[in-house]
Amino acid sequence: KPVVAPKPVVAAPKKVAKRRYPLKSAMPWPPTLDPETINTSTFALDAELEVTLWAKSPMLYNPTNMDIDPMGRIWVNEGVNYREKLGVRREAGDRVVVLSDTNGDGTADKSQVFIQDPMLESPLGIAVFDNQIVISQPPEIIIYTDVNRNLKFDKDIDKKEIFLTGFNGRQHDHSLHSVTSGPDGKWYFNSGNCGGIFTDKSGKTFRMNTKYRGGASEKNFYTATNKLDGAKSDDGYVWSSGFSVRINPDGTDAEIIGHGYRNSYEQVVNSFGDMFQSDNDDYSSCRNSYVLEYGSAGYYSLDGQHKWQTAKRPGQAIPRAHWRQDNPGTFDAGDVYGAGGPTGVTFYENGALSEKWNGTYLSCEATRSTIFSYKPKPQGANFELKRSNFLTSQYNPKTMSPETDEQIDKRIYFRPSDISVGPDGAIYVADWYDAGSGGHSTSDETASGAIYRIAPKNFKSTIPAIDLSSIAGQIEVLKNPSPSVRYLGFNALKAQGDKAYASVNKLLDHKNPYIAARAIWLLPHLGKKGIAQAEALLKHSNPQYRLVAFRSLRRSGINMLQFAKLLANDSDAGVRRDVAISLSPYTVEETKDIVSTLAKGYDGKDKNYVEAIGLGSRLKEEGIWKSLKTSLNQSDALAWTDSFARITWRLWTTAALEDLKTRALSDNLSIEQRLFAIESIAFIDDAKAPDALFKLSKQIEVKEIQDVILGWITRQGLTQWSKYNIKDRLKESGIYDPESITLYPVQVPKLLKESPYTVEDVAKLTGDPEKGKTAILRCTMCHEVNGVGPNFGPRLEGWAIKQTKGATITAIVYPSRGIAHGFKGTEFTLKDGTVIQGITEVNGDPTTVLSQGGVSQTIPGSRIKNKSNMKSSLMLSADQLGLTAQDVADIVAYMKQWE
Repeated sequence: KPVVAPKPVVAAPKKVAKRRYPLKSAMPWPPTLDPETINTSTFALDAELEVTLWAKSPMLYNPTNMDIDPMGRIWVNEGVNYREKLGVRREAGDRVVVLSDTNGDGTADKSQVFIQDPMLESPLGIAVFDNQIVISQPPEIIIYTDVNRNLKFDKDIDKKEIFLTGFNGRQHDHSLHSVTSGPDGKWYFNSGNCGGIFTDKSGKTFRMNTKYRGGASEKNFYTATNKLDGAKSDDGYVWSSGFSVRINPDGTDAEIIGHGYRNSYEQVVNSFGDMFQSDNDDYSSCRNSYVLEYGSAGYYSLDGQHKWQTAKRPGQAIPRAHWRQDNPGTFDAGDVYGAGGPTGVTFYENGALSEKWNGTYLSCEATRSTIFSYKPKPQGANFELKRSNFLTSQYNPKTMSPETDEQIDKRIYFRPSDISVGPDGAIYVADWYDAGSGGHSTSDETASGAIYRIAPKNFKSTIPAIDLSSIAGQIEVLKNPSPSVRYLGFNALKAQGDKAYASVNKLLDHKNPYIAARAIWLLPHLGKKGIAQAEALLKHSNPQYRLVAFRSLRRSGINMLQFAKLLANDSDAGVRRDVAISLSPYTVEETKDIVSTLAKGYDGKDKNYVEAIGLGSRLKEEGIWKSLKTSLNQSDALAWTDSFARITWRLWTTAALEDLKTRALSDNLSIEQRLFAIESIAFIDDAKAPDALFKLSKQIEVKEIQDVILGWITRQGLTQWSKYNIKDRLKESGIYDPESITLYPVQVPKLLKESPYTVEDVAKLTGDPEKGKTAILRCTMCHEVNGVGPNFGPRLEGWAIKQTKGATITAIVYPSRGIAHGFKGTEFTLKDGTVIQGITEVNGDPTTVLSQGGVSQTIPGSRIKNKSNMKSSLMLSADQLGLTAQDVADIVAYMKQWE
């Protein structure tokens, strides 16, 4: 059937007058160019599945996020007025559209505008809960209630409520993202590192610490998060941006359940209550991970004041440094897969696909034109995440020849922005469609968008009837494949109380463990019998059922100490992990014996396990540590077990200082054990800690240990210990004197002539990947290539995947035409005339600057005369590196096959 474009919405003059920006010289809208889509035959996926085009422009444009309602209608946020397109395209603002397949033929045939508003500017989140439509549009999360259910917002009939406000980053990718539902009936959402200061409906204010103010106009930062300086929230804890929130649907009882992200685009909570997310990177450290409740991902310091670069250790690999994987206070980063642009995620539990797909976590990777799949497998207190490609249109160098280069560039325009499971059990993918990915821009003037359906071959979509009037109907809704649909079943059954117990209890025997788990979450709300059954499940033979039962009881508000004591010695590390985390609200006296039992089950290696002990001991670390020292018979500092030493490292208490000094000084311990004691001291936030290291630096004569001590003092003195006047003490000790330190000039050679060849010249040549593998080594002056070279410029592995061939050539031939995000240079002119150019790694006094060749220098503020942002790149051009046009073509060919 032909696609019929919706009638354009024309705003009244008075509404246009309310625009925040004047309309620029507008391009024709709707676009006069034909919309673009991907040829579905080019997609690669499992042989039992097929991809079909469900909807395309002009039914929708530039989809940023989507959700699917119980009727199978897909609600889409559009980002037509994204960034520089604001004031150029739609004067009436961005839209929320509703797409429907009214005749059941597998393609959408109706597009309706729910709302269009000048105040909607590329909103990045949408959730549909019955007739409540939840839009994430900084600074607010807005709930539109479609009272008459006609799929069109009418301010005289329908309702608009500001659910929460105070989130930074309008027109910013690192801002507020989508709301999703959990199996506990709660709402979950996250925000990137723009941060925010917000107050829930219970009156609690959350202050999300961050110094970040970049990537968008200052007027789009609504709260002074950069001035919080490590402030506590009303819950008594210090949190950093980005972050995840769990909250009641009425806006009460918000909790921060994860922080320290860069830009987690979306989260998903499966029916076991496990939360997974993807997160963006600076360099090449994108990841998919399990989120440890209340834990930090490590992009920022725990107080949000310092990015990961300040904590990088000498020789530490970027992916580990990026997420502070060797530091206490962070959870396991999961699958760190390199360069990319992660977007929407979902978790497939049941539906139209065969059973082998049940339990699959799916993650959109827009930069790589791919959707990753994982089957998370419990592994200690974490999950094993083995990555596969679920759907991809990515160029495959083994099957494509250079002669088809134009087709290759076309194929990578697939930019999946979101993925959802429909009530029919099929999977739906929104495609932003663009030649590029990231960089705060869009190059597709057609603003094309599409939605693809993934289902078994010859699939016929059937939307099950939604019957919430009976318990039997509510059970069927709870079993639905779509999270936003089964959320309705959960609430309806919860409202039934003990009347629903018998039916819910029968669901525990369902062969699909995810469906059975949904029933477990309801039990504590179904009267005495329900609570008793939940308690009985704590002894179930399946550890996942024990875990869900524990979580359901805890989420219902029941005092958990008796259950924590019961499961502290559980055979499953994942259960013990949650027991440890649950102890946070209780006192030392109430929890010390439970923590002691948990500590006995620690293998000394599991990062998430020791972090869970630390999170459960928050604000009572000293008392817990002293108790453990006694109960675990660790009174002799030189006879500590490795596991107790690691727990001490994580609890970072001043009470352990004397024992740690004893271990650092002892010749009877190995160098590694002594260095670990010193590292443990370095993470104690107390003036006594730097005192201890300064003394140890004079007492220990082993140079290897001395160098490490001085490194920790210097590094921590710039960050966590800066308040302890470390600079003066370093000068007094002769370690660092700002007036006498030798600084060396470093400047990028100026480009004296134009390149002898153009991008077009290189594009005409056929590259040889084998020769490119050798030619690219000239780039190691700035870039790391296969482990060779400094971490100065962007890591090249995987970088070309994000670019078209022309963009890749341009970056090599003319590096100043497009400077990578995070790699803009600063020029420092010192009072003695010395000029240093480089990337600012630590901004303060002193300032740490990384220059060409990987040279790092610490510049005292008293020595700086002037500093300015550089307009040219810090990277050398191809011609400056002595690369011919053929060399560049070879390098591009090599990079294009490089994953």
